[in-house]
Amino acid sequence: MSSRRTPVSDTDLAALVAGRHADPYAVLGPHAGEVRALLPGAVSVTALSPDGERVALEETTAGVFSAPVDFARAGEPGSYRLAIVWPGSAGQQTEIETADPYAFGPLLDDDTVHGLAQGSWWHAGQVLGATPMTVHEIDGVRFAVWAPNADRVAVVGDFNGWDTRRHAMRLRHAAGVWEIFVPAIGPGERYKFAITTRAGQTLMKADPCARQTELPPATASVVAEPATYAWSDQAWMDRRAAAQSPQAPISIYELQPTSWLPAPGTTDGDSVWARLADRLPDYVQSLGFTHIELMPIMEHPFGGSWGYQPLSMFAPSARYGTPAEFARFVDRCHAAGIGVILDWVPAHFPDDAHGLGRFDGTALYEYEDPREGYHPDWHTLVYNLGRTEVRAFMIASAMHWLQQFHIDGLRVDAVASMLYRDYSRKAGEWIPNVHGGRENLESVAFLQSLNETLREHCPGAISVAEESTAWPGVTAPVAQGGLGFHYKWNMGWMHDTLRYMAHDPVHRKHHHHDMTFGMVYAYSEHFVLPLSHDEVVHGKGSLVRKMPGDDETRLANLRAYFGYMWAHPGKKLLFMGGELAQFEEWNHDAPLPWHLLDQARHRGVQRLVGDLNRLYRDLPALSARDCEPSGFAWAIGDDADNSVLAMLRTDGQDWVLAVSNLTPVTRREYRIGVPRAGRWTECLNTDASVYGGHGEGNGGAAQTAETPAHGHSQSLSLTLPGLSTIYLSFKE
Repeated sequence: MSSRRTPVSDTDLAALVAGRHADPYAVLGPHAGEVRALLPGAVSVTALSPDGERVALEETTAGVFSAPVDFARAGEPGSYRLAIVWPGSAGQQTEIETADPYAFGPLLDDDTVHGLAQGSWWHAGQVLGATPMTVHEIDGVRFAVWAPNADRVAVVGDFNGWDTRRHAMRLRHAAGVWEIFVPAIGPGERYKFAITTRAGQTLMKADPCARQTELPPATASVVAEPATYAWSDQAWMDRRAAAQSPQAPISIYELQPTSWLPAPGTTDGDSVWARLADRLPDYVQSLGFTHIELMPIMEHPFGGSWGYQPLSMFAPSARYGTPAEFARFVDRCHAAGIGVILDWVPAHFPDDAHGLGRFDGTALYEYEDPREGYHPDWHTLVYNLGRTEVRAFMIASAMHWLQQFHIDGLRVDAVASMLYRDYSRKAGEWIPNVHGGRENLESVAFLQSLNETLREHCPGAISVAEESTAWPGVTAPVAQGGLGFHYKWNMGWMHDTLRYMAHDPVHRKHHHHDMTFGMVYAYSEHFVLPLSHDEVVHGKGSLVRKMPGDDETRLANLRAYFGYMWAHPGKKLLFMGGELAQFEEWNHDAPLPWHLLDQARHRGVQRLVGDLNRLYRDLPALSARDCEPSGFAWAIGDDADNSVLAMLRTDGQDWVLAVSNLTPVTRREYRIGVPRAGRWTECLNTDASVYGGHGEGNGGAAQTAETPAHGHSQSLSLTLPGLSTIYLSFKE
């Protein structure tokens, strides 16, 4: 054994011991035949060769152990191991053996570093975060984090006693990414990044790219198991493009996972995902919905945000279970023929200390200027989507959910707030774009890139915009200047029709346009008609409470409204509890009032929703031309005095006539012109007794008479029950 020693400056040693050294790889590990290790608190450290040779390292400075070691070779991590003796309780000592993390060379190759520097979402998704892997036949975890303005970054966790000195990382300057391989640890380890800013402050940050997290309110990241779930949903994946096309019947059941479930069941220890997998797909399938939409499940520190202030854009919340359990839940939905859409939030993030805000001591993920980087509505921070690495991070997040978890679509939250620089801001509180306008050009480019990436790499998946303004071309192709979404929530239709339904029927004739105006722009975008959670919270009351009258009248109004909605062009979305006609608005902290189903009138509303979905699925006239003007015509759109609306829907062959009478007065012998002569089958009547109504109607069918009306040579004479919608179908 050689006795030569390579000198290390007192400055380097002092910086190591103080946890301030920015380049520990220049000092620690094997150097010119000498091994140095920083292990504060260790009793002794010994270098071990593969054939059993042992060399004791001397503690030359507090916590720094070193000695000449002939068998330790730079670039060959397997050439030696470290046997470390740690003090224990009651005088006991513990010895562990591990490879030396500072014996490993650079982990990321030049192409990867270049990809990260260029803003490649694929490299960001594959490289950043904690990745269990084997390097030089040694098992461990590679950590990588983007923090270009930090002076020093270390990974800390249970494996090193959360000591910020122990595992300082190597900076790859070209990408601003720090890396380290920690041997002998694996999935389940808790960790954070200790980031030293240029001002000398140490920030304890969760991993922005963590695939798993601790259960809040704890804030550490968790090394996740590799994605090895064995999917069994190929049949669904093969047909989902057709099932999600503009010609398909798409009916979405929106829910929040924990408050959908009844009170905790008899199987203690089951995760939320396990319990949902056993109950939700069958329930949704029984009601005829084609999809579910989950409110954001990405990890979020504040439960009261319902997930709309997430901080871990790659991690399913630990509140609900593990990533593998979530994958199984999605697989079970697909087995039942149910698509899964996730709410996804790229507009803003909370400023919790462990999160993305001033991540490396600078405004890294957010804009520096609060006129751009602070959201006044939600008191959150706004992503700087003009920054290459931030765009890559966000698109990598979207692709992660779509690819790893087979998610069928993303509903992108708060798009309007992204598109306008003056959103919710007064004059002087916002910064114009480079052309002096209010449009957020960076967000536009990001959304276009997101949607093009989704179409290219996740065929058959969809994106849905929650966009509440008249921004043109939200669902137009990017090549035509559009944003490239597949669908857009029709917020205008929702607001107009709910406002109409809230009026006493005696006044509705004065607001008839609220029910018809949506058809003026119905084909400007590919629309979803949303009755979402936003309409049943914060004092707005439940859907049925928005209706006028006593309880029986409210229920009749709601049934008629549902009938109108399902006949109207546009895909459908209903928030959980709407099918129960619950009287209280949604409470995030309580389960749905499933006991209401003990009452016939509430079971009737649930049955109606199921029957509407089945008709929507079984009658192509209601969906095949949802996004084409040729699929719709007003049979009667101007009878404001009687508050009657009649719509004709067609797929080019068969027809459906939907007639809504939105007063409590039964209209008898009400004549409506129709395009086909013969027998029209009454296939749904919201006043039917099975739904809780009075049972008035047309005896199951109506025959045309050669009496011209409404531009047609034949017509139907119908009974229109009060506060009802009826459907009549005609098949060629």
